[in-house]
Formats: sequence, C-alpha cells, structure tokens
Amino acid sequence: MARASPLLIIFLVFGSSFATYNLVTMIIRYGSSESVATDDGALFFDPIIEMPDHVKNRKTSKAPFHVALTATDAPYNQWQCRIMYYWYKRQRNSPGSEMGGFTRILHSGKPDNLMDEIPTVVVDPLPAGLDRGYIVLNRPWAFVQWLEKAKIEEEYVLMAEPDHVFVRPLPNLAYGENPAAFPFFYIRPDQNEKIIRKYYPEEKGPVTNIDPIGNSPVIIKTDVIAKIAPTWMNVSLKMKEDPETDKAFGWVLEMYAYAIASALHGVRHILRKDFMLQPPWDLETHNKYIIHYTYGCDYNLKGELTYGKIGEWRFDKRSHLRGPPPRNLPLPPPGVPESVVTLVKMVNEATANIPNWDTP
Repeated sequence: MARASPLLIIFLVFGSSFATYNLVTMIIRYGSSESVATDDGALFFDPIIEMPDHVKNRKTSKAPFHVALTATDAPYNQWQCRIMYYWYKRQRNSPGSEMGGFTRILHSGKPDNLMDEIPTVVVDPLPAGLDRGYIVLNRPWAFVQWLEKAKIEEEYVLMAEPDHVFVRPLPNLAYGENPAAFPFFYIRPDQNEKIIRKYYPEEKGPVTNIDPIGNSPVIIKTDVIAKIAPTWMNVSLKMKEDPETDKAFGWVLEMYAYAIASALHGVRHILRKDFMLQPPWDLETHNKYIIHYTYGCDYNLKGELTYGKIGEWRFDKRSHLRGPPPRNLPLPPPGVPESVVTLVKMVNEATANIPNWDTP
C-alpha cells in the first residue's frame, strides 16, 4: 500500500477530532431531552428548556395565532383582563410578534360592562352545581362552545389567562402540528400513575406520554384544540366526580385533564420554559414572553422575600378581589428581583392608560 502523506494524516486526525467534538456537544446539549425537529418536521427530542436555534430560525413566513382567554364577569377577573388586553395591544404590532386577533371567552352566560372595551364572545357556564364549586371546570366547556361558534381566521390559538402580561412580543412557538406549552414542575404524571390510569389506560402507552403541562399557556393549531377540547371537558368532569382524583390533584385537576386529553389524542407538546415566568420564584424577565402573576409577592423593606407571611411591601392579586388595584402602586424596595419590579411597573403603566380604571 502507498504510504499516506503527513498532510493527509493531519487532516484526517483533525476531521475526526472535530466530529467527536460535535458529537459530544450534541450529547451534552440534548442528552437530558427526549424528542428536535428534523427537516421533514418530525421530532426526535423534546426540548424542555427551549427549541434549539436551528429549529427556531427555520421559519420563512409568519404564522399568526389568535389570543383567547376564558373569564367571568367578577370584578376580580375583569381588572386582570383589562391589564392583559392592554399589553396585548402594546405588543401585538411590535417586531417579532405573531399575535393575531383577540377574544375574551366570557362564560358567565350574559354580557358584562367590558363588551365594548375587549373583543368578547359570551358562552354558557356549566349547569348549576356541575362544577362542584371548582369554577375552572368552566374553562374547557367554554372553549368547546367558542370553537363551535367562532370563525377564527388564524391557524393557531394561544390559550391564555387573565393574569398573564405580555412582557415581550410573542412569536408562534408551535412547530407544525406540535403545540408549544409551558412545563409546570408540579404536574407529575409519572408520580401519579395509579390515578392517571383511570383516564389513560395502559394500552395507550406509558404515562410519560403525558406532558407536564396545563392548558395555558399553550399555542396550538385550531383544528387540533377543537378535537382535544371535548375530551378535555369530559375528563375534567370525570376527575372531579372521583373523590380520590379530586383530593390528589386539587386546584390543578383541570390542568391534568388537559394533559391527559392531549395524550389520548396522541398530541405531544414542545416544552418551552421561556414561554412564561412566575414571580417571585423567577427572578428575571430576560428572554421570557409572559409574566404570570399567580403567586403573591411579599418582601420586607430590605428587599427580602417573606413568602407565606404578609410583607411590609406586597403585590398579590388576591388583595383586590372586589375591585381593581389603585393606580400608581408603590414600587418594591431596593433588592427585590427585577421580575417583580417589572411586573408592578407594567401594571402601573396599564392602569394609568386604561380609561375609567376605577369604574369600568
């Protein structure tokens, strides 16, 4: 055999090293994941942190989504919807946004005093007593009715909630047939298999087929959610009727119901941790899209979190059950995380610019 030249040997060694480096890098980057979109649209890993750049950057055209949230006519719900809609309008036409139309799905059964301010479709609540005091059960029923009667121009829908604030322009995070969702650390199908199997039989596959999500925030194709929604409603009602399930899942029961319903239809979600942040636990808004202010934020005047104890400074939506918070809320003391400061500033901007804030 002819002897290989020294230059060729160096080239082969360098090429092998480069390939090994790329392989190791891929293992490190994707080793803890399970499903990435290939060129034909298939997924071979599930990006729990976020979709990789080469997938995110493959879009060549916009894919607008319709923003839909369910709500009641209670004052507590109304002021949150008004703030949410204000920030939707502020972000909708900003660079990077793919937000389309907006609908508040009002499941109180009758119009309220925000009909002229916020685009709204009125649907019926569940029959009296069927929700067993768990008003969130009206959410899947509201979506079923809305999807049946509405003419939605966009191919995708974002299922949102009143206590969401768009901190950045939101692009469509879904990819083809695969919806995008935020993973919740407390939704653990793998730790609740005995109960899950009441609604997701073994022949359907392992419980790991069920994503650790709720129905919001989720960006999903309109025709896909139209198929899932009736199942989501039925599973929710069955769960609430079962004492063991009701006790185990409590206030997140309807979230589990959506996750199970999706799995029953063979739908898997792209899990995006950058979809949303939840103060006070998430400290920064950087590279996140939605602030979800479901938790109370309590701090002493040193800027130290006093969670579980009312702070010397606090922002908690539950402090305003009977009416809206006042304009110009005091900002947090020095040392409080940027996420909380940004939230209060965004609430203040919205309330300063919404007409008739104190008397909608």
